[in-house]
Amino acid sequence: MQLEKIISISGKPGLYKLISQLKNGFIIEDVLTKKKMSIGNSSQVSLLDNIAMFTFDREVPLFEVFENVAKNSDYKETISHKSTDAELREFMAASLSDYDHDRVYVSDIKKLAQWYNILHKAGYITPESFVKTETEAGEEKTELTDKIETKKAAPKTEKTAAPKAKASTSSAKGAPKSTHRKMG
Repeated sequence: MQLEKIISISGKPGLYKLISQLKNGFIIEDVLTKKKMSIGNSSQVSLLDNIAMFTFDREVPLFEVFENVAKNSDYKETISHKSTDAELREFMAASLSDYDHDRVYVSDIKKLAQWYNILHKAGYITPESFVKTETEAGEEKTELTDKIETKKAAPKTEKTAAPKAKASTSSAKGAPKSTHRKMG
């Protein structure tokens, strides 16, 4: 699945695909209706490709969470974002068992469910959309090998827990927000 051009716009419902850049904004397309429109540079835009969800030990890219949701729901629509808080938390635990309950809010889980269902209706959620290309698989294997080699070589030291701060987002004028945004 390619999330790199899928965006969420603050104040606008739904998800959009970036089509092209204009001198003073962007041309976007609603992923469901395929209706094209333009937005100005001042719009607050979040790229789905840059969003992650907190677990107790790392940040999981939204793409991986969508993959878990897809597998759990047999690549069909999932729970409604209008479900009860308890149902949404249960859905989240099934999708990302070690999610950080203190930093992932119910509002984040609602967005996850809503965005997943929008992408499903738009045809982005299929078993094939999560198959990695040989290049991606090779890069992941190299990263994993590097991590293993680093762990073997590094001496064991005591970990000290650093305070974890919520990431802030900022918008550069003339470009969509591309900072790494966390849900939670």
